[in-house]
Amino acid sequence: MGLEPSEFREAAHCMIDKIIDYHEGLKSGGHPIPAVEPGFMKERLPSAGPENKELWQTVFDDVENVVLDGSVHWLSSNNYGFFPTGISYPSILADILCSSTANVGLTWATSPSCTELETNMMDWLAKAINLPDCFLHNGKGPGGGVIQGSASEAILMTLLAARSKVMQKELSRDPKQSIHEITSRMVAYASKCSHSCVERTSQVALVPIRLLDVDENISIRGSVLQKAIEEDRRQRKIPVFVCATLGATVSCTYDNLMEMGPICEKEQIWLHVDAAYAGSALLCPEHRYIAHGLQHVTSFNFSPNKWMMVNLDCSALWVRNSLDMENSLNVNPVYFQHKKQSNTIDYRHWQVSLGRRFRSIKAKLWFVMRMIGLEGLRHHVRKGVGQAKLFEELVRSDNRFQVLFPVTLGLVCFRLCFPHATLEKINDLNLKLREEIEKDRQYVLTPSTVNEVYFLRFSAGMNFCNEESVRRCWEHVQEKSDLVLKSKI
Repeated sequence: MGLEPSEFREAAHCMIDKIIDYHEGLKSGGHPIPAVEPGFMKERLPSAGPENKELWQTVFDDVENVVLDGSVHWLSSNNYGFFPTGISYPSILADILCSSTANVGLTWATSPSCTELETNMMDWLAKAINLPDCFLHNGKGPGGGVIQGSASEAILMTLLAARSKVMQKELSRDPKQSIHEITSRMVAYASKCSHSCVERTSQVALVPIRLLDVDENISIRGSVLQKAIEEDRRQRKIPVFVCATLGATVSCTYDNLMEMGPICEKEQIWLHVDAAYAGSALLCPEHRYIAHGLQHVTSFNFSPNKWMMVNLDCSALWVRNSLDMENSLNVNPVYFQHKKQSNTIDYRHWQVSLGRRFRSIKAKLWFVMRMIGLEGLRHHVRKGVGQAKLFEELVRSDNRFQVLFPVTLGLVCFRLCFPHATLEKINDLNLKLREEIEKDRQYVLTPSTVNEVYFLRFSAGMNFCNEESVRRCWEHVQEKSDLVLKSKI
């Protein structure tokens, strides 16, 4: 197996030490962006793999030069560019255990613990974020939860389920219709500020998506959705699916579920909620207002691997009726059948791939929720919110800057301004500011646009960020702004 048990024990201890040292180093910030160019790895690796095995010490010696030197250090206390990527020592321990068991969770029978631990963890998690009871597991159905690899997969699975449900309904109404004719009339809806993965999943599912305008709060309103549905029905299109967003990537704003939900119920359209980032905030009672209207939705997902100290990959998905999921991709050959399938869950019906590891997807949540606890997780979320509020205060204290949207969780969207300038000039100014920040690779901030306004995003909540690192980041932004403004004079 490459290593003898005694060698593996020594190597494992050494690797754990490397991980701890790496994490401790990230607390000081450093340079989160590597100074490498495309193709750098070819110069650092032999042209072919070794014929004979190498000592683990030799491999470990190359980790810094080959792997870490070319990595973006997402956990760095200087990385504020993206929503948090979760990690914790309990989650790492869970990954070690999961990798060691080599379970393949094709069916309940191939790994009962793999299936049932996931089922129970999804109920634990649903209760922790106060989801409506209709999403809890209750035997074979109707509601229930499953872990997907990403929010993209969760959206794809619900869109496929919605498409299948409408297909069956249309064929029962008129069996003479062709499947192609039905699918060609289908249409889905989402905000024009929703994540790009929504458009990508519509391409995979072959259901065109209509991106709807948003109001001044970057939110889809019920009247806009209703109008779009009526327009499409007049053109003999079949509205199939609506994807609402809680915590949009561009702005951390929220679609209006209280208005959209009753419309989707009345029109019998699947309403999915993508809360990939913001869902973790529902652990805290004071943030649950952002999810008013969940009682109306058909499915809901969020990603614990963003802000809940669970490392990739782990995106939680719940559906009001799990049979809708199972019926959409249910292929049941003899070699997968087992005696208990009538009263157990086979999660292969709930995902695109057949195989599924007994990874964090189950054990990660179990380890993290037990070893950190819900109160510890709430503290982590609140710490991130506090860091964002601090950054917002710093931005507002400098009259050269503008905060664009309300800061409700861990994201601050801001831009550099100067009086009487055109939008084009202000956008150009902020583009140059971002370029200046990127030059020395010391801090990561990402840009975005809404309604042609270009701005920068500061995302708090990474494990090793603190108030001191937030203040240092702001000082860096101010220094770079001074340079940009001087060049304009």
